[in-house]
Amino acid sequence: MINLEQIHQARENISDIVKMTPMMTSNMISANARNQLFLKCEHLQKTGSFKIRGATNKVKDAAARLNPNSIIAASSGNHGQAVAYIANQLDIPSTIVVPEDASVNKLKAIKAYHGNVEFCGTTSEERIKRAKEICEVEKGTYIPPYDDPLIMAGQGTVGLEIIEQVKDIDEVYVPIGGGGLISGVLTAIKETKPSIRVIGAEPAIANDTYLSLNKGERVNIGGTTTIADGLRTSIPGELTFPVIQRYVDDIVLVEEEAIKEAFSMVLTRMKQVIEASAAVSVAAALRSTPNGKRMVALVSGGNIDNNVIQSLL
Repeated sequence: MINLEQIHQARENISDIVKMTPMMTSNMISANARNQLFLKCEHLQKTGSFKIRGATNKVKDAAARLNPNSIIAASSGNHGQAVAYIANQLDIPSTIVVPEDASVNKLKAIKAYHGNVEFCGTTSEERIKRAKEICEVEKGTYIPPYDDPLIMAGQGTVGLEIIEQVKDIDEVYVPIGGGGLISGVLTAIKETKPSIRVIGAEPAIANDTYLSLNKGERVNIGGTTTIADGLRTSIPGELTFPVIQRYVDDIVLVEEEAIKEAFSMVLTRMKQVIEASAAVSVAAALRSTPNGKRMVALVSGGNIDNNVIQSLL
């Protein structure tokens, strides 16, 4: 398992690339939540999501130790953008394996960062398998989307920021895909301030981590059609799942309509454009028991296609 020291090391390692994102509040949204709700705005992060944190930590390490010929990643979009960005910054060629239904905006961004794009299947398992095949042929370095200590530690740096930016936090809501983000945030928060409850948020039709926790082992749910395209992972990571088992306080499942409602609320009340995946944590926070709590919803990204926005309103 990763530890707090690794997260602090990651923070130092990525400080020249990653910025501290702001906290935002809305009186109207807090009134709807019947608690004080803060949004941790990773949609305003470089490359438009939290993924740049872990990608920078991992790619920098690979560049320093391995001097790779190329960098390869498998991604539904945000991880790919982040890897392509940092690889380009370090002048290393990159190839990103994406699903056949990948977001148009995310594809454009990968290409803008000079990343090569290859399409493969619709599940994370298909993408990861293909990325590793390319890696062997090119003798490159594979950058996992979540199941890697350096990735997890990089994502955990957002947890350190949350603790610093908001005092007297009661609960933090974190969206769950493969588990890289929540495992890092859990480690950062629980090993710094264990009294804070950290609650995972999953789409009800992409509930692999929820089912895995109930069963006590990783469960593969296959493909999913949730509108939260960044959370379409079919099974929790081998390394991320034990951290979630150890530290998570609860997991809240949210229906597709609740995700749309949260997206619309953030857009209309706060004038912030976020991804459906990022709206999952907001939707979960809005379901919290009302008793004047101070809560943070981690808004994971904002790379959404323009033509998708209307369908979410």
